[in-house]
Amino acid sequence: MSSAAVRRVPRAAVIGVTMAAGLMVLPMLWVLILSLKDSSALMADTTTAFSPPWTLVNYANIVGDGQVAVWLLNSTIVSLLMTGGVLFLSSLAGYGFARLEFPGRNILFIVVLFGLAIPEQAVIIGRHQLFAAAEMHNTYTALVMPGLSAPFGVFLMTQYFRAIPREIDEAAMLDGASRFRVFWRVLLPLTVPAQATLGIFTFFHAWNDYWWPLISATNRDMLTLTVGIAASQQNFAQAEGLGFLMAQAVFAGLPVLIIYVIFQKYIVRAVAGAAGQ
Repeated sequence: MSSAAVRRVPRAAVIGVTMAAGLMVLPMLWVLILSLKDSSALMADTTTAFSPPWTLVNYANIVGDGQVAVWLLNSTIVSLLMTGGVLFLSSLAGYGFARLEFPGRNILFIVVLFGLAIPEQAVIIGRHQLFAAAEMHNTYTALVMPGLSAPFGVFLMTQYFRAIPREIDEAAMLDGASRFRVFWRVLLPLTVPAQATLGIFTFFHAWNDYWWPLISATNRDMLTLTVGIAASQQNFAQAEGLGFLMAQAVFAGLPVLIIYVIFQKYIVRAVAGAAGQ
């Protein structure tokens, strides 16, 4: 292959990736444009979205809508509690599998990994009956607890703890540190890239989750933002207007975008670290 052909290959790849990215962004741009138009104008003709005037009235209505504020608060509480719980439990479990010797450790780890192959839909009936029998539906506990079972989180943290040399543990224990202190003060800070990645993925999953909140939260005041927006689209589209619904969609996606932009460097470091193991 000539040198000119070699130079053309990367350029073609860049063009292809750019076109693919553009196609993926188009629906988001369409939603954003619709959210900036008055709903009455869109009811007459959606093609007016490309011509002025544009307005922020839909976003002002969201801020003034108490129901949307409640849904936003519910999503924030559920996402933060689930993220914190998954990070804490996965870190403890990962340290245990990577550092502690106990009977049945390997078998138990395999059982945990089997959780990666079991879809949520396979256990949804039993989960619903369990929480119904405990009268826990329409509570934050019911929305958060199922998400605390995170086989991927346990696997990720186990691999990161295993990659840390055991000499660090031994040196800390020679200095008089307890095993928990070694875990909390010495090893855990070394896994920050993995924790950041796991935290971001967990937050995204909790924020965007629709399936379980739809089943568990039947009280309108306990709906999360995704379920609330879907309910508005199904039941109140004609009253609320298309522009308002699109503004809700943009409003719901902004926290995810902001968090990803802030913590994306940790994802890169975690992926690079996993590839090097």
